[in-house]
Amino acid sequence: MRISELSERSGVSVASIKYYLREGLLHRGERTSPNQARYDESHLHRLRLIGALTDVGGMSVAATRELLAMIDGERRPELQDLMGSTLKRIDAQGGHRPDVEEADLAEADALTRRHGWYVHAGSPLREELARVITAFHRSGFELDRDWLDGYAEAAEQAARRDHDLVSDTDDLDEILKIVVVGTVLGERLLATLRRLAQASEAQRRHGDRRIEPRS
Repeated sequence: MRISELSERSGVSVASIKYYLREGLLHRGERTSPNQARYDESHLHRLRLIGALTDVGGMSVAATRELLAMIDGERRPELQDLMGSTLKRIDAQGGHRPDVEEADLAEADALTRRHGWYVHAGSPLREELARVITAFHRSGFELDRDWLDGYAEAAEQAARRDHDLVSDTDDLDEILKIVVVGTVLGERLLATLRRLAQASEAQRRHGDRRIEPRS
């Protein structure tokens, strides 16, 4: 297909496709003349992946290029390395973060140890968990251990489902897309489902009971 058809089928503008070609995110098409090239389904597939990384994952062109280089290299990356690199780049989009309280970092470590999770000492997610705990404490919310463990157990179930999706394919492009889209949109899905479940549980427990104003 010509670049105009590739643009039409992918929904990506011709200008953006040419930009991705220049930046090395998209592989060159088969040259048919000095000014023309032919593209195929692999280009369409890669454009969808680029969209997942940049639009959904919020990754920069540089971060996207690095990840694509991993899966396009001669040596096939280990799945855990690919997923770790991907999740790290998604997390890196968060901008400035406040310092972590040592007590809250210790509480975060205790939580992950109770569930037998492997967490690298330098993991940004380790610090992010501590920051969330700090935010709870500063808001005056008393964190109950059973409540925290309940959330961790729910997260474990979601993580198993995520890995089930990845285990069904050996296509690195597809794995990368699943990791990015599944992580970013999966978090939105989980948050939305949680709110729906909260509303449903409130109705089940309390019905139309009103809270009387204080006299």
